[in-house]
Amino acid sequence: MLPANDKVALSCTNIHRYLGQGEGRVHVLKGVSFEARRGQVDAIVGPSGCGKSTLLYLLGLLDRQDGGEVWINDRKMSTGSDAERTAARGEHIGFVFQFHFLMQEFTALENVMMPMRKLGRLLLPAMEARARQLLASVGLGDKSHRLGTQLSGGEQQRVAIARALANEPAIILADEPTGNLDVKNSGMVFDLLTRLAKENGQAVILVTHNTEIANRCDAIRPMRDGLFI
Repeated sequence: MLPANDKVALSCTNIHRYLGQGEGRVHVLKGVSFEARRGQVDAIVGPSGCGKSTLLYLLGLLDRQDGGEVWINDRKMSTGSDAERTAARGEHIGFVFQFHFLMQEFTALENVMMPMRKLGRLLLPAMEARARQLLASVGLGDKSHRLGTQLSGGEQQRVAIARALANEPAIILADEPTGNLDVKNSGMVFDLLTRLAKENGQAVILVTHNTEIANRCDAIRPMRDGLFI
């Protein structure tokens, strides 16, 4: 058996995606193949409109490709039913976006508990204990009962990281996770995300325009016109 960090957590082969209709139809992804290994951070970089975020949404099972295959933990998901894909997304994938999308009327603790409630794998006391541990790991153990509106932008993004890690997913997908933060908070959020993911043997796929952040990843995958180059 391979060590955990040598295992492929996610892969796709020959992915095609078209957007639009008729004369306005655009071939956004033109046969992309990719694999992400546990314990590794991959940065996908490229100009706006090259297909980075479209690929991330396909890998996260938030959209369906027009051709090709997506596999998660050796299970083919590209042809799965909506229910199968939703279940796999909740169990195996954590998302961190540029805008944290916290539920502002809930506390930091409640926000981190939400994915666990949806998955339904733990009892309530265990969910709360795990959420507290995750908030402590991102330096917010003393702010677990603050509402989203009572947290700074950097703090809210750290809550989003804790939430993404809640169900111990094999894969973390991050779309410009530092794009809305200043330099200090960008570095802090990136360090937290990558350190925690490596400690847990998770694969991280990061879409970014930030060259400094990309250069600190384990691998950089430049994309242009719907293909890796």
